[in-house]
Amino acid sequence: MKLIKSCGACAAQLPDLGAKQCSNCKTGYCGRSCQVQHWREGGHDKLCKKIKKAGGAEQYYADKKCAEAIALAVEECADDTKGQTCFICTEALHRKTKEGLVRGCACRGTAGFVHVSCLAEQAKIWVAEAEENNLGNDALYERFRRWDTCSLCEQEYFGVVLCALGWACWRTYVGRPDGDEIQCHAINLLGNGLSAADRLEDELSAREAELSTLRRLGGTEAEVLGVLGNLAITYSALGRPEALQMARDVYNGYLRLFGEENKETLLGANNYAKSLIDLRRFGEARSLLCKTLPVAQSVLGDNKDLTLWMRWNYAEALYKDEGATFDDLSEAVDTLAKTAQTARRVLGRSHPDAVSIKQSMQNAFAVLRAMASASEDPAVRLAIALHTALCCEAVPELDDLRDLGFNGEAARRVVALRAKLAATPAGATVDADASAVRA
Repeated sequence: MKLIKSCGACAAQLPDLGAKQCSNCKTGYCGRSCQVQHWREGGHDKLCKKIKKAGGAEQYYADKKCAEAIALAVEECADDTKGQTCFICTEALHRKTKEGLVRGCACRGTAGFVHVSCLAEQAKIWVAEAEENNLGNDALYERFRRWDTCSLCEQEYFGVVLCALGWACWRTYVGRPDGDEIQCHAINLLGNGLSAADRLEDELSAREAELSTLRRLGGTEAEVLGVLGNLAITYSALGRPEALQMARDVYNGYLRLFGEENKETLLGANNYAKSLIDLRRFGEARSLLCKTLPVAQSVLGDNKDLTLWMRWNYAEALYKDEGATFDDLSEAVDTLAKTAQTARRVLGRSHPDAVSIKQSMQNAFAVLRAMASASEDPAVRLAIALHTALCCEAVPELDDLRDLGFNGEAARRVVALRAKLAATPAGATVDADASAVRA
């Protein structure tokens, strides 16, 4: 499986198979003239032995990108990791690589600080043991998840940390033969990591390489659908028009193969709904999610990341619609407030999804406030107060409420209402005086 798809000399696109290569280091070229020019004028004569020593062009490229990704992750995490030590090797600096620490999971306090290289070595050992002892595909995959899942909080890594782990995983297995199960898992993880770090063009290369190899080697329909689903997300992020049709085909394919209660089917539904939202086809997105979200809640539970994503998308399809009613906006704010609370608890406050869901909640509330700002209806004023209380993570300060447009007695009433909500058991109702709360 190859990620380098351009000529080493002129950067022209190379075919998946049959491209001319340097016999020594396997750098690809579109022809002999480019190979000669690169050797004489492009500096390849100085790099060739170094690339060969690293294991060839693909391995050299993976090593280089991995080092860059680790350095970026360490830099991004520097403030958070200051004064901490790795939970695996107990050192602040890695003894061999001298890299610093990262943390990109749901761990809190002093837990979860680690070196990417320590995580990579640990995951590599776990996978090797599963292969050597013939533990079977299910056990092998569970062990492979050590590459992207924290063993302490049991949540997936995110952002630049996941990107660094993706490159560390790919550099470990890049030399395996095409079609090797672990190599296929590795290229998928690399694509996920690149997506998490918004490296969309690099992600596109990884997804397309995975799809090309899978089709060439005769992958199953379910395997191809999985790669196409990821590719549809990448296309959508890049604004490619074929994203919607691809997402629809993937969802329908999973529905036909596995039925509506399968996790892959639900994931396909969520991704299809997101594509519809991106194209502002909100009614279709709501209709799809109204049908599939209850299934996800029943099958997966409310705390799974997929359920959170589906609730988030449903609320976005409500409040972003220019034709949304007051009830639609109220439902969107309620949904996002509860989803944001769950995301903070399950994923951690710093997780990108938790941050983005909170921002969506604030955006939805702003739209609701704009619609109701001139209303004299006591019920509307009470609804605004309730939503303000729900959107506050703790009992709000009076200054914060003044920023939202509440003054004097109204602000004090909302503070009291939020305190009352915080002390109310789940499922219970809260009585409030509508006439006393005015923005």
